[in-house]
Amino acid sequence: METSAMSKHGLLLACALASTVGCASKLENPTDYYTYRNQPLVKQVEDGMTEQQVRNIGGPPSSAMRRKVNAGTCNDYVLNQDGHQQAFHVSFDRDGRVEHSGFMSCAQREKVELEKAQKNVEHGGGY
Repeated sequence: METSAMSKHGLLLACALASTVGCASKLENPTDYYTYRNQPLVKQVEDGMTEQQVRNIGGPPSSAMRRKVNAGTCNDYVLNQDGHQQAFHVSFDRDGRVEHSGFMSCAQREKVELEKAQKNVEHGGGY
C-alpha cells in the first residue's frame, strides 16, 4: 500500500515537471491561461482566422502595430477578470490570418521573435 502511494506521488511529480517544461518554451504563465481561459479571445481565436473574425469575437484592439520581424500586423487586447487585467495579443501573418496569440503584448511578442531570428542567424540560419 505504501509503495502504491509513493508511485502515485512520483507520477504526479513527473507530470507536473513535464507540464512545466512544456510551458517554459511559450514564455507564458500557465496561470494566465487558467484564469482567462473563458474569455472569448482566449477560447475562440484560432490560427488561420481573419482579422475581421477576431474583431467579431473581441471587438477593436486597444492598439495595433505592424510587425517588424515577420510581415504582418499584431493587435493588443487587455483582458479583464475579477478586477485584474492581462495583456493578450493576436498576431496576423502577411495574408491577415492569425498566426499566434498569447498572454503578452505585441511588443513583447516582437522581442521574442527578434531573439529567435537572431539565434537562427547565429546558428547558421537553419540551412
